[in-house]
Amino acid sequence: MCNVCGCGDSQIEQVGHDHHGHHHGHHHPSHHDHSHAHHHGEAHHQNPQPVVVHHHYHHQGDVHHHHYHYPESQQHHSQEHPHSHQHSHAHHHNHNEAHHDHHADHHHAHQHELTPEQSEQGDLHYGKGEAETHVAGVSQRKLIEIEMDVLSKNNHLASHNREHFEQDNQLVLNLVSSPGSGKTTLLTETLNRLQQQSHHGESRACAVIEGDQQTTNDAERIRQTGVPAIQVNTGKGCHLDAKMVHDACHQLELQTGGVLFIENVGNLVCPASFDLGEKYKVAILSVTEGEDKPLKYPNMFAAAQLMIINKIDLLPYVAFDVEACIANARKVNPYIQVIKLSATSGEGMEAWLDWLNNA
Repeated sequence: MCNVCGCGDSQIEQVGHDHHGHHHGHHHPSHHDHSHAHHHGEAHHQNPQPVVVHHHYHHQGDVHHHHYHYPESQQHHSQEHPHSHQHSHAHHHNHNEAHHDHHADHHHAHQHELTPEQSEQGDLHYGKGEAETHVAGVSQRKLIEIEMDVLSKNNHLASHNREHFEQDNQLVLNLVSSPGSGKTTLLTETLNRLQQQSHHGESRACAVIEGDQQTTNDAERIRQTGVPAIQVNTGKGCHLDAKMVHDACHQLELQTGGVLFIENVGNLVCPASFDLGEKYKVAILSVTEGEDKPLKYPNMFAAAQLMIINKIDLLPYVAFDVEACIANARKVNPYIQVIKLSATSGEGMEAWLDWLNNA
């Protein structure tokens, strides 16, 4: 599950494929193919909270995922109240009794609430429980069970993705950052330069999966470079998952020995938890943000192999301490590599391309 916002906190139908006999030569048509989540014989949970996933394949092959969550109160209403009301002719409803039951239930729910850690200044920390997060009305143990279930299914499919990438000698990078860090600008400049290298005999085919909540704007920008790209719109989702990458790859014709860039949804929290099958996570941080960003969002920088400090052409105009940023990143990840560059001016781009060629 997304261990902060709770998206995907229901039982996801068939996210983890049973891949016995699952042939990957199949092709998803690129013209408005409206398919539903399919089943491969996996047993259903006793009381599932279904999420119906509709995949709309548009004319460019872009994939739009719709997740319809059925509220838990609706799903379990019949299970929680299996008894029928049998009214005798002389029976009267006791509203005071019902009111008492309501308060009893309310008190019981509060017993499972996480009590946040409180500082002397009154600051509240909801990340100190067993689950390291908080969802109103859900116990810490239940949150852990949900997260383990969802991530287990995601990781199973991520491993499947990784097997195929490794078989085809694909370098797969998961680009993660806050919104506005300059990911897409950096990516388009990178693709243009890689294509220039290919003209000099250093050919390496590239492809891109673009993740955003809505629009195909970024995929269209990538396509203008001549590189194939598939947009994955997540709707209310705040990250890509392994299933989305799996679906998008079937819309792309990935070439052996190529590079697949996955530009994740702008978010430094949720994508840290979801393995997509990539080889490396690359965290992009612009100088317009703040040098304490690695300390504020430690999970992402701990998971990244490389931190790119972008927009260094703006350093004369912003209050940003580059060395402090690097030191903060290495507090959470002593082994993280760092490249400083500007996708606009071109400064540092050669170091980035060298890293790519040696990855």
